Amino acid sequence: MTSGTDVLTEKKARAKKVLKAMKTLYPDAKTELEYGSPYQLLVAVVMSAQATDKSVNIATDKLFEVYPDAFSMAKATPEDVEQYMMNVNLHHNKARNVVRLSQLLVERHDGEVPNDFEAILALPGAGRKTANVVLSNVYGMPAIAVDTHVGRLARRLGLSEQMDPNKVEKDLMEVFPKKEWIFLHHSLILHGRRVCFARKPNCPGCLMKGFCPKIGVEAMAGGAEGRKQKAEGRRQKTNGTG
Repeated sequence: MTSGTDVLTEKKARAKKVLKAMKTLYPDAKTELEYGSPYQLLVAVVMSAQATDKSVNIATDKLFEVYPDAFSMAKATPEDVEQYMMNVNLHHNKARNVVRLSQLLVERHDGEVPNDFEAILALPGAGRKTANVVLSNVYGMPAIAVDTHVGRLARRLGLSEQMDPNKVEKDLMEVFPKKEWIFLHHSLILHGRRVCFARKPNCPGCLMKGFCPKIGVEAMAGGAEGRKQKAEGRRQKTNGTG
């Protein structure tokens, strides 16, 4: 029977290979969100929930021209702000959150983004991922922000069995060196967007194919094959050939 220590040792060995592959593929990995200040990054991350970075960048390009900082945004109404976010999912709620968080930044932090995890969590629309992204990118605080891509890759690579982002974060922190956490977050996101897709991962073209256990991938492929066979069966019955 494999002990917990053996499992952790195996995960750390695989994590080392993952890190090497990521450094080969994405040596300069960084966020693809466009921003000009800590405040703008905070707003962009809040807007990025259930939205693509591309759509957020399109929206913030105009938004930040009109409202470049917390002071200007705090004076706006959600309706004013929402018109710049129409291409972003959940724009109504996000506009309201962005205005309110800007007001709180002015009231509590002189319009600046605080270098404090709990203070960021207290802002409307800001969760653990938001705090990790902002603190790591702005203040260099070691953190692993777990989004849908990071979570998916962590499970497929056998580095976590968890669905809860907070638990995935804990698992990854256990097997990767602290100094690599920020890079890891950015590189895994890029790999999830470019290679390890949610529905049809490009395993043959992946640099990690030699050691990735591909957890869940075969089951997903099997499910797709099963649906294909059922569809073929229905087609044959319809045509009278089954």
